[in-house]
Amino acid sequence: MSLAVVHSRARVGVEAPPVTVEVHLSNGLPALSMVGLPETAVRESRERVRSALLASGFEFPTRRITVNLAPADLPKQGGRYDLAIAVGILAASSQIPQQRLEGHEFVAELALGGATRPVDGLLPSVLAAGRADRCTLCAPGNAAEAALAGPGRVRLADHLRAVCQYLRGLEELPQPQPLPEAAPEAREEGVQDLARVRGQVQARRALEIAAAGGHNLLLTGPPGTGKTLLAACLPGLLPPMSVAEALEVAAVRSVRGLPLEPRYWRQRPFRSPHHSASAVALTGGGPAPLPGEVSLAHQGVLFMDELPEFPRHALDMLREPLESGHIHIARAAGQCRFPARFQLIAAMNPCPCGYLGDPERACRCTPAQIARYQGRVSGPLLDRIDLQVRMPRMPWRELERTGAGESSARVRARVLAARERQQARGGINAGLDPARVETLCGLDATGRRILERVARHFQLSPRALHRLLRVARTIADLAGENNIGAEHVQEAASFRLEQT
Repeated sequence: MSLAVVHSRARVGVEAPPVTVEVHLSNGLPALSMVGLPETAVRESRERVRSALLASGFEFPTRRITVNLAPADLPKQGGRYDLAIAVGILAASSQIPQQRLEGHEFVAELALGGATRPVDGLLPSVLAAGRADRCTLCAPGNAAEAALAGPGRVRLADHLRAVCQYLRGLEELPQPQPLPEAAPEAREEGVQDLARVRGQVQARRALEIAAAGGHNLLLTGPPGTGKTLLAACLPGLLPPMSVAEALEVAAVRSVRGLPLEPRYWRQRPFRSPHHSASAVALTGGGPAPLPGEVSLAHQGVLFMDELPEFPRHALDMLREPLESGHIHIARAAGQCRFPARFQLIAAMNPCPCGYLGDPERACRCTPAQIARYQGRVSGPLLDRIDLQVRMPRMPWRELERTGAGESSARVRARVLAARERQQARGGINAGLDPARVETLCGLDATGRRILERVARHFQLSPRALHRLLRVARTIADLAGENNIGAEHVQEAASFRLEQT
């Protein structure tokens, strides 16, 4: 039979739409034509495939070869279709049987000698193939992320000859090794212990509340007060991701071409971009859109130090993902959507020199400079930050007298208990929609009077009021209370008032 159909997968954002590779051999002058909207790297695969077939000891048909990548309106990029095209040519020319092609998908690049090479974005392809009840054949270089798909879903082939021997039923291909079971609790280097933070009682409390409820946090204070150190303690307080959450994060990293470390694959990501990062670096984009920092921090923490130093338009682009949990990127060639449900932790100085309000050092900034500096962070962005804390400088003698605070392990135990209460209700407090806020954040008469007074005096928006109620709900969860009391509302309002 001179027609063969082989299955593969494209990469569109973190999705992997199916691609059918149809290979037809016909009489005519020897040539290989490729249709189906292939881009340059895909068109170049004809030379890679031809060399790989000949180097592997197979015959390259001296006939007219037509390769169709369907659907035709889906752009095809990269070398991920090399293996599928080579297998299709071999099957169409009757050099390998076609019976086993239907239950398999092929995603790998080919070297000129026939060896397979890894591709970016394999994990979404493997997961999608598993849902279609097909086994994926890929390169050993993708073994770590392919192992996340589970047993029986992936076969590793280091050479085109091994693939053909497998399809002929002459030998088996190995499966990826499963991940170690100790991975969920592993911690990367650089995570600090909360016991190292002396003093700063209110900031430590705000960090605990932020960890327990997934709330956004802004730390303001002079240089050297421990803002960055406090933020580095947050990963040690957060619970590990569920398997479903970890797969989402691993899929984003796979699309970006970042390696997967098996020991840490269930640890929540902690991203800390430099303040010179552009809007595209933060939110994602490019001719073939790739995820940015907000997506790489999905299900984890995005720490933005020196917040006003980021470009104003880049900061304002955070507003949509902070509300919706995803980022939508539109380009002339198409559109894609990346997940971006992250927890924002930001730090900033109160003024350009950093010493506004410092009792020991005088501020050198003019009122116009201070207003211009603080105005780089827009009101709508501040409105989306639940906890806003000022961290004053502590005198050296007071630091010496202050002993070490609670360790991260003790605080984490309270955080995990609060998270369990929230998960029993259906999700963390930071993600409550307005309807569930009305249901789960009811107040007594005293609490409602406090809330009305705060809203009237500081002119809080309805969104800010809902965020304040979510923080109060988290404070009640940390206290083990079923109902929100007036003291919980007062504490939540104290964090909101710091920067209002």
